[in-house]
Amino acid sequence: METNFEIPSDVLDEIQNNIQNIIEGFDIPEANKMDVIKKINFMYTQTKQMSLTDALTGLFNRRHFEMEFEREYKRAKRYINDLSLAIIDIDFFKKINDTYGHSCGDYVLKECAYLMAQNFRQTDTVFRYGGEEFTVILTETPASTACVPLERLRRLFENHQFKFNGEIFKVTLSIGVSSNTSFDTYIEMFDDADKAVYDAKNSGRNMVRQAIEKN
Repeated sequence: METNFEIPSDVLDEIQNNIQNIIEGFDIPEANKMDVIKKINFMYTQTKQMSLTDALTGLFNRRHFEMEFEREYKRAKRYINDLSLAIIDIDFFKKINDTYGHSCGDYVLKECAYLMAQNFRQTDTVFRYGGEEFTVILTETPASTACVPLERLRRLFENHQFKFNGEIFKVTLSIGVSSNTSFDTYIEMFDDADKAVYDAKNSGRNMVRQAIEKN
């Protein structure tokens, strides 16, 4: 069963700074101080990485997504760059858990994460948003081309065989995408993509739906 490691990044930074200040005040040789600080910095880096990633899939988590998406959205608006956001939902995921068990559900999430990570450019970032939902930030990507990698991903899943404990089954995706950076906040663009996901699910699932551009 998956577990989440949740410590805010700013809290980790404050802890590290306080520890270094304490060590600097110790009455021990300077060489020993540096050795201790190096070890603590190494552990701090590992812990901070854990706070930004999803323990089950290894993808970046929701907290990191929100920070990155806000930053990319502001950058796109400032420099008038293209930006697209995709929200991906695994179809009938509850049925997979109910039919094959939660261990199978965990396997599906990990396999999905792997397939998604392999599908996009290095400049695009995949996140596990929560549950069976994933998000993808597609930088420098206009509405005219945003659906190309997403449709490729949908077909990849449609043709992929998932295998768990001798069972072979299919998994499909409902995908919503928004390329509208004219909103006041990044949250509104997220909601725009979210509505497109619901459109895909209500229209039969296993499809990509693009949010309607608004002037």
